[in-house]
Amino acid sequence: MMDNVTDAVASIREIGSVDELKARSGQVAFAQRPKFNSHIHLPPNFSAFETVAQAVTLADEQNVRVVGVSNYYDYSVYNEFVSLTAPRGIFPIFGLEVISLVDELVAAGVKINDPGNPGRMYMCGKGITKFANPSPRGTELLETIRNRDESRMAEMTDKVAALFSAAGVNTKLTAPDIVTRVMKRHSSPREIITLQERHIAQAFQEVLFKIVPDVNERHGVLQKLFGAESKSATDAVGVQGEIRSHLMKAGKAAFVTETFLKFPEARELILQLGGIPCYPILADGADPICEYETPTSKLVENLRGNGLQMAELIPIRNQPEVLTEYAKTLRAAGVVVVGGTEHNTLDLIGIEPTCVGAAAVPEDVKDIFFEGACVAAGHQFLTAHGHPGFVDADGKPNTQYETTEERIDAFVKLGAAVINRYFEINVETKK
Repeated sequence: MMDNVTDAVASIREIGSVDELKARSGQVAFAQRPKFNSHIHLPPNFSAFETVAQAVTLADEQNVRVVGVSNYYDYSVYNEFVSLTAPRGIFPIFGLEVISLVDELVAAGVKINDPGNPGRMYMCGKGITKFANPSPRGTELLETIRNRDESRMAEMTDKVAALFSAAGVNTKLTAPDIVTRVMKRHSSPREIITLQERHIAQAFQEVLFKIVPDVNERHGVLQKLFGAESKSATDAVGVQGEIRSHLMKAGKAAFVTETFLKFPEARELILQLGGIPCYPILADGADPICEYETPTSKLVENLRGNGLQMAELIPIRNQPEVLTEYAKTLRAAGVVVVGGTEHNTLDLIGIEPTCVGAAAVPEDVKDIFFEGACVAAGHQFLTAHGHPGFVDADGKPNTQYETTEERIDAFVKLGAAVINRYFEINVETKK
C-alpha cells in the first residue's frame, strides 16, 4: 500500500511488469464480478460529491471496486483520488471529458449527444496516462480549452446576471465570485477550477433563494425571468436546470456561442494524453433521441466514420430495454462499451449504475460494461509502461492483433489480470 501518492500513474505502473501481467493474462477468474462505474466527476468539477474523500468512501461502502474518473481539463485531483482508493482496494481508471463542435452538424441543426445544442459533441477519454506530463501539443490543446472556457463562462455569467437584474434580482455575481464559491465549497485551489454551466446555474439559484425566500414571490420572479412558468420554484436542483434550459442553451438570452475544440482536436487531445477516445451515448436520455444516435445501426456507422473504438452509456438516463439494445448492437459491431453514472448533478445516487427509476442494469449488459472496463484497465496499464495500448497514438487499433475480437479478448484478459493484481498488492478485495 502506498502511503503517499505523488503521481497517480505510478499506482498503475507499480502493479507489475508488462511481462508479469501478460503471463497472468487469461488466468484470472473473479469469483464474483466486481461492482464498477466507468465515469464519475470529482470536485471541483460540478459533482454530487462535496469532496474526493466522500466519493471514495461511498464507493467503498457500496462495494464498488472499479471506479473511473472523467474530469474536465485539470487532473491534479487524481493524485488525491488514488491516495484514497489504493488502501481501500478500489481500482482507478483515469479519464477525461471534453466538449467539441462538429461544424457541419451545427449548421445542419443536427443534435449529437447534447439535446439543447445542435452540433455539440461530448467526448470522453478512457485510460489516460499522460495527464501529469502532457506533450507540448497536449498542453497547447488544454490551454486552448481553458482559455476559451474561461472567456465564455465570464460572458455567460454577465448575461445571466443582467437577466436576473431585469427581473428585479440584483445578484452582483461575476465569474470570479462563482470561482470563489466553488473554492469554498470544495476547499479547492483556484487554479484547478474550470467553471461549467452547472456552476453558474447553481450560484444564481442559491443567491435567488437567499434574496427571495418567499416561494410565491420567487415563483413570480422566475416566471418573469423565463417568460414561462417555473415548475421547480421550491426545488434547488430543479431551478438550476431551468436556469440552464431557459437562459443558457442555444437560442436563449444568455447563450454565448461555443468556441470549443473541433471534434478532430478533441480526439487528438485524448490521444495526446494516452487515452482511448470514447463516445458517451445519450440514447433515450433525450426525447426524441438525438438524430446522430438513431437508429443504432446509424450510430455504429457514425462512430466508425469518426475512428471511435469505444462508447459509454450512462444507464440512469435509459430504460433497460433501450440500454440493452444500444449495448448489444455496439458490442456486436466491435465497439467496446462501458457504463457509468457521471454524478454531475447534485443528486447523490448510488455509485453502481442503475437505469431509469432505479431499475437494475440487466446482467448481460453488466457483462459487456465490465468487459469494457477491463479493456480500459489493460490499455491504461500498457501505456503507463510506454507500450502500445488498445489504440495507438493516432487512434488506430493495435496492429498486434489480426481481428477486432482477438484484440478485445486480449485486452479483456489483460485488464482482468491488472485489476486482480491491483487488489492483491493493496488490500485484499473486499467481499
